[in-house]
Amino acid sequence: MSVTSVANPAGLPTYDDVVAAHERIRPVAHRTPVLTSGTANEATGASLFFKAENFQRAGTFKFRGAYNAVAALSPTERRRGVVSFSSGNHAQALALACRLAETRVTVVMPQDAPESKVAATAGYGADVVFYDRYSEDREAIAAKLQAEQGLTLIPPFDHWQVIAGQGTAAKELFEDVGPLDVLIVCLGGGGLLAGSALSAHALTPRCEVIGVEPATANDGQLSLQRGEVVHIEPPRSIADGAITTHLGSLNFPVIQRLVRAIVTVSDHQLVAAMRFFVQRMKVVVEPTGCLGAAAAFSGAWDVRGRRVGVILSGGNIDLPVLAGYLNQPESPRSGQKVVP
Repeated sequence: MSVTSVANPAGLPTYDDVVAAHERIRPVAHRTPVLTSGTANEATGASLFFKAENFQRAGTFKFRGAYNAVAALSPTERRRGVVSFSSGNHAQALALACRLAETRVTVVMPQDAPESKVAATAGYGADVVFYDRYSEDREAIAAKLQAEQGLTLIPPFDHWQVIAGQGTAAKELFEDVGPLDVLIVCLGGGGLLAGSALSAHALTPRCEVIGVEPATANDGQLSLQRGEVVHIEPPRSIADGAITTHLGSLNFPVIQRLVRAIVTVSDHQLVAAMRFFVQRMKVVVEPTGCLGAAAAFSGAWDVRGRRVGVILSGGNIDLPVLAGYLNQPESPRSGQKVVP
């Protein structure tokens, strides 16, 4: 597969960083499978390739960036430990990465984080500090811990090594299935989208890279439209991994340069996508992980007649919560074209 060089303004991460990250994480990260569905292809009129990061270690693509960042720490930084903030997936991925590196970690998590994500984070050995996402500033809390304890901050998305690590999922997808016309990626803070865009434009320059956010958390869409990072109030959505208030300062320039568009989907559409994956493909994908698929299924981005990659970002969801979603009556508001 040919590789196209991409200019690197302002010293931003590049595809070379993704390649280096892939070599660094290769011994420990899973090369996750690519899933297909004849039913999904028939319903959308496209050839869909689902990169199943729900099968990644810690159940999420976040392990890629977290491990890459921890592996790049100096011996002194490893001894002192790290701190971060996360709604759950980066938290447990970083906790696992630090356990493998024998480094202590403290993670600031919202009080309403899914129980399974909190349990996994603590189970991997992290110290968990809770906060109220609607009244407290998680970044300020982490900065205070960093200053008091001499910790190294590894944020969930606005970090050079994290971005490079996340881009390895798309790199593997292109290597496994070849050129794509469209790559659809979920969007929270922008680490996965920025890293995926670097891989897409290096390996298949004509591929359209599309970000997908919850309809109630469209700060990325607004940022792309206005040409600057837009901050919003803490949003509400079942896609807990994507309800960030703004894009990262490192991520936005990459997204602005390489991403074709950012679209949104509703919580109803996310539930319909979750139901499809469980009933027809027999896999569990959390709401955030369904963002890209929901965009393809609902027509939020036209995929007809095209080869389309979709990154399923994770599968971490409390089982009672999943059961509740699956037992909801199917809603005509979902706009879903794929009917199980």
